[in-house]
Amino acid sequence: MSEITRSHFDPRNVRSEFPVLNQELKQGRPVFLDSAASAQKPRAVIDKEREVEEQYFANAYRGRYSFGARIDEELEGSRKKIKAFLGAASDSKIVFTAGTTLGLNQIAFGWGRGRVLAGDEIVISSMEHHANFVPWQQLAQESGATLKLLPLTEDGRLDATAFEYVITKRTKIVAVCAMSNVLGTENPIGDLARLAHDVGAILVVDGAQSVPHRPTNVAADNVDFLVFSGHKVYGPTGVGVIYGRADRMEEIQPIIFGGHMIRRVSLENSEWAETPARLEAGTLPIVQAIALGAAIDWVNQTGLASMHAHEHALLEETTRRLMEIPGLTIYGPSPEYKGSIIAFRIADLHPEDLATMLDRRAVFTRHGHHCTMPLHTLLGVTATTRASFAAYNTMEDVDALVAGIQFARQKFRLT
Repeated sequence: MSEITRSHFDPRNVRSEFPVLNQELKQGRPVFLDSAASAQKPRAVIDKEREVEEQYFANAYRGRYSFGARIDEELEGSRKKIKAFLGAASDSKIVFTAGTTLGLNQIAFGWGRGRVLAGDEIVISSMEHHANFVPWQQLAQESGATLKLLPLTEDGRLDATAFEYVITKRTKIVAVCAMSNVLGTENPIGDLARLAHDVGAILVVDGAQSVPHRPTNVAADNVDFLVFSGHKVYGPTGVGVIYGRADRMEEIQPIIFGGHMIRRVSLENSEWAETPARLEAGTLPIVQAIALGAAIDWVNQTGLASMHAHEHALLEETTRRLMEIPGLTIYGPSPEYKGSIIAFRIADLHPEDLATMLDRRAVFTRHGHHCTMPLHTLLGVTATTRASFAAYNTMEDVDALVAGIQFARQKFRLT
């Protein structure tokens, strides 16, 4: 386990715990600025996965022999850690999934199908990732409901003045990200929950970007459902989480059927097990779910508040320095309204060409529409470059990004 303590946060010590970042590539030391897509893994998580595979792997909830009992204990321990990390009241309302996308589809069609009817409204925003856009679009088309967008301000925040006329008595579901994966915008989840509940609607929160970077308290915000992915919070790929408020979780129906989620099966009918088992059909991502608990331990020990403060300092410095570059446009609000993501575009330099030039200097950014085509359409561009920060990034990484951009501008004769 990490030796970092909450009382002393040093990003260089943090970085030292990530083996992939402590290698020398042919183009130099890796500067990883794509953590919004997937964060790197600390040694504690890698070691936990290896421990499970090498020492006591078995299928979960299947056998009472010692390996099976150990696996069950570790899985339920991970579930309890996630419950506490999210501020949930009960670990029985924490469901393991394959990730945020599957979780949102489970809610859209396991809760929404049969409840959302023709004439109802589903409210989302144009800043949503396709995973929190397309399922609601498809549910609306299937049910005859209307899909509505919360408008954005010019600087990329939700327009609070529009909330009360967009969210109406016809609204059944409000589904928004807590933090945009492009603009970095942090949304007022508590306010949206109150407005949704005032009209009898539910609030579904895509926490994929927010959970790794700022404290989450689902009970205080009174959200109905929240989902996130393990690989963005320093954990493994292939595992995610649905949190559901107690009453809502009992309303959701399975959309995947098979083993483990069954109480009784006959030729005529099937009965489901209790939550969470009834929403965890088949073999779970066992090793990944256990290692996600190790990732939560690592974040807690490192200190989420310290991590957030460090990342925000990187964001502020990057914003300041990028604004000095001629022809560069930053999308989204100023740093006080956003998390550690910065999306930008340089006039006469395509984001893919910039990404290629940055890669020559071992600076790894994301380019493209970032699974947010409606947002990019609204912005009037087909693609942007995105730099996203995590606890292991340093001010030297900011220097490398800025130097790489200047290098690209020189190569393309933009200076």
